[in-house]
Amino acid sequence: MTSDKRAVRDFWERASCGEELYLQGHGAEHYRQQAETRYRLEPFIAGFAGFEQWKGKQVLEIGVGLGADHQQFAEGGALCTGVDLTARAVEHTRERFHELGLVTDLRVADAESLPFADGTFDLVYSWGVLHHSPDTPKAVSEVLRVLRPGGTAKVMIYHKQSFVGFMLWVRYGLLRGRIATSLREIYAKYLESPGTKAYTVAEARELFRGFGRVEIDTVLTHGDLLSSSAGQRHQGILLSVARMLWPRWLIQRLFPKLGLFMLITAVKSISAQ
Repeated sequence: MTSDKRAVRDFWERASCGEELYLQGHGAEHYRQQAETRYRLEPFIAGFAGFEQWKGKQVLEIGVGLGADHQQFAEGGALCTGVDLTARAVEHTRERFHELGLVTDLRVADAESLPFADGTFDLVYSWGVLHHSPDTPKAVSEVLRVLRPGGTAKVMIYHKQSFVGFMLWVRYGLLRGRIATSLREIYAKYLESPGTKAYTVAEARELFRGFGRVEIDTVLTHGDLLSSSAGQRHQGILLSVARMLWPRWLIQRLFPKLGLFMLITAVKSISAQ
C-alpha cells in the first residue's frame, strides 16, 4: 500500500464518513437515526440510487461507510456485496446487517484492485468515495471491468465548481493571502482525507469515457447551503456566522448547479468484453 493510500485509509479508520456527526452509538436504533438524518440531508440519494429497482440483481457498493445505502439495497431485494478500504466501515456495516437480519458479502478491499472477476455485477454503486482514491481513473476502470455488459454504474464524486470549494478557497486561500491557491490544492488539503479530488463535468466525462452512455448532474448540498454541520474537519466561529448569514434562497434560485455533488450514471456497452 502506498503512503498516499495509507493516509486515506488512516483518516477514515479514525471515523467513517458521518460517524462523528450523525451516529450517536451502536445498535439498530442508532443506525436507524443515522439513516434518517442522512436521507433528510441528502434526499436525492434515493432517486439516484433507485434502491428498489435492483431486486434479484448483483449489486456491488464501493465504500460502504456506515452502511445506510447498503441496507436500502438489501431491503429492496438486491444481492449485495460491499467493499471498503477500512475495517472500521466494514465492521459498522456488518453490525448493522446483523442487527437487522440482513445478508451481504462484506470485504476490506481496494477500489483500485477489486477482488472480483470481470463482468460480475449488474450495478456498481459508490457514493462519495472514488475521489478519495489516489488513482481515481484506475478505480473507475475497475468499476467498468467488474460490470456485466449492459450493467450500470451509479457514482457520486465531488464537483470542483461548487460553493463548498469556493468557501474553502476563501478560508484557506484568500484570508491567508494565498489567492493563487488552486481549487485542486484546496480540495486535496482541506476538505476531507488527504488528496481528495473534485472534477469539472468535462473531466468527469473523460474519467468515464470507457462507458457506452454517461449522464451527469450536479446538485446543491447541505454543505453548499450551510444548512447542517459542515463536516468532520470544519467547525469554528467564522463558519457559525456564515451559516446565519448565508443567502440560501438566492443560491438555490440563481446557482442550482454549483453544488458539491456530481451524480454520474454510466452504462457499460452491451458489446463490451
